[in-house]
Amino acid sequence: MSENVMQAIAIGDGGAPENLSLENHPMPQPAEGEILVRLGAAGINRGDCMQRMGLYPAPPGAPDIMGLEFAGEIVALGDKVDKWVIGDRIAALVAGGGYAQYACVHQDHALPVPDTMSDTDAAALPETIFTVYANVFEGGGLQPGQTLLVHGGSSGIGTTAIQMAKHFGAKVFVTAGSEDKCKACRDLGADLAINYKEQDFVAACADFTNGAGVDVILDMVGGDYIGRNMEAAAMGGRIVNIAYMQGFTAEVNFLPVMLKRLTLTGSTLRARPLAEKTRLTGRVKELFWPHIGTDGVAAIKPIVDSVYPLSEAGKAQAHMETSNHIGKIILDCR
Repeated sequence: MSENVMQAIAIGDGGAPENLSLENHPMPQPAEGEILVRLGAAGINRGDCMQRMGLYPAPPGAPDIMGLEFAGEIVALGDKVDKWVIGDRIAALVAGGGYAQYACVHQDHALPVPDTMSDTDAAALPETIFTVYANVFEGGGLQPGQTLLVHGGSSGIGTTAIQMAKHFGAKVFVTAGSEDKCKACRDLGADLAINYKEQDFVAACADFTNGAGVDVILDMVGGDYIGRNMEAAAMGGRIVNIAYMQGFTAEVNFLPVMLKRLTLTGSTLRARPLAEKTRLTGRVKELFWPHIGTDGVAAIKPIVDSVYPLSEAGKAQAHMETSNHIGKIILDCR
């Protein structure tokens, strides 16, 4: 294969996961301040599935290839790169490009991978840690001793949120759809795991907190959870939406917003400007990246559900859409 060509996943027509295919694609070239990475692994995310369906297009200037996070080895440097050398191993959150053999990222948005951590494990961390930090700690203002409710506690974001919040000294409640998922969350440190198919999370949280409610709620569900989150929230509670898997609209009684002085907010990371992503990378590197690892003493461990070869990206996304996974689904890009 030519040095100017790599293999990457193309979306194809129709928006179905089985229409994803591995095709030849021009090799990316690092611009000023960027590094070129030979990818070892990339994470699968809900945003990738939405992009495949035409619901989450890449922002201007981003690669048209799916993939919001990856890990690998630096193989080339753009002009004015002064923080890395060829051969360094990094992990990064990007606006696109991860479903491929090679990808570029700005040098300020890359994080060092520990020598003892595999690319598979490293690729499971950027999107989840950045998302949790930006939305739970900055957007939600979680403080030590407060309570956090995470909907989808067994997801990639959920499993990371449990660990990050517990490391920070918070109490963590989660919802999940089976006893196996609830057990996995408790094993990671969740103080309360609620099977939403059998229990009302509003009542369960009220009972556990003696009626005080939850300080911060991280919601990926939307739909009727929007109103129920307001019921579950504590006085002065903060509710942060990062996805709306059950819909963007709902009929909601907003009176609790006034009576409880609630804050409702939400965000995405993908389209944020370079300077903002640089700032977030610096904060993540300072506050949480030193505590990642795969051994028993690491406060934040990658939780990998399954690994698929790059050529089976469609099967990986189909697996994600079943919601049967616990932790991250990873592509092996080698």
